[in-house]
Amino acid sequence: MKEEKINCFNCVYFYVTWDEKRPRGCKAMGFKSRQMPSTVVYSSSGTQCLTFKKKRNKDKI
Repeated sequence: MKEEKINCFNCVYFYVTWDEKRPRGCKAMGFKSRQMPSTVVYSSSGTQCLTFKKKRNKDKI
């Protein structure tokens, strides 16, 4: 079974920083990086991000 790649743009913990060298951040993990946080987590640990939480869709309120 193939695991679906996590899209940080759909996560409540993802944020864009003002740091030109580290423009993407994860509030849950507490870090900023040049790469997407889910990519950093996977390359560091070999597992998908366990803190991913899907954003609530405002259109469906």
